[in-house]
Amino acid sequence: MKILIADDHILLRQGLKQNLAEAFPDADLYEAGTTQETMECIRNQPFDAVVLDIFMPGRSGLEVLDDIRRNHPSTKVLVLSSAPEEQLGLRVLQGGASGYLNKQTAPEELINAVGKVLNGGKYVSPALAERLAAEAGRLRQTPHERLSDREFQVMRLLVQGKSLKQIAAELNISAKTVSTFHTRIWEKLGVSNDVELLRYTLAHGLADPVPGPKTASEGSPGKGIS
Repeated sequence: MKILIADDHILLRQGLKQNLAEAFPDADLYEAGTTQETMECIRNQPFDAVVLDIFMPGRSGLEVLDDIRRNHPSTKVLVLSSAPEEQLGLRVLQGGASGYLNKQTAPEELINAVGKVLNGGKYVSPALAERLAAEAGRLRQTPHERLSDREFQVMRLLVQGKSLKQIAAELNISAKTVSTFHTRIWEKLGVSNDVELLRYTLAHGLADPVPGPKTASEGSPGKGIS
């Protein structure tokens, strides 16, 4: 059994690896720190499961998820992120993930989630299950749920303060294409400028703080996964 841990925080990866090694002693555990490394690992050998941070340097984790779904359908993906599960859980499940786990979740819940997806099941937390139940009885989507995966990725980069040229370089697309996405995002969210866009993302828990230098304390043991 092979499991790939894809996260850009080294200490967090080490903590995840330790927890999984204790729970699954027969598993071969691999690590990747960027989306490019993740895709190279997956192309070089088959994996039974990938624990995937949705926001890493390089391509969007949503694109990685889509690539795995299309080209490696037997590989189970458990998405791991600091973003609220009620905001992104539904999106990644619709994108083909077998589960969504918040990084603040206790280590034993990580083991439970990985075990469940390895056995072909879906991991859904009580909070996400409640959200899914609500969605089942609701006809209208919230504005940000109408964004495509690429539009969602561009939105997050915009609210991090990145320019259209910086976003174009990071995503390897033209600035004109980014500008088109920018306009579509405003239209779909019903905002008229980037200040309103930032307010919207903050109000809906979709914006992360601009990442600063990593410190030795990142990923250290605490209440969440270590």
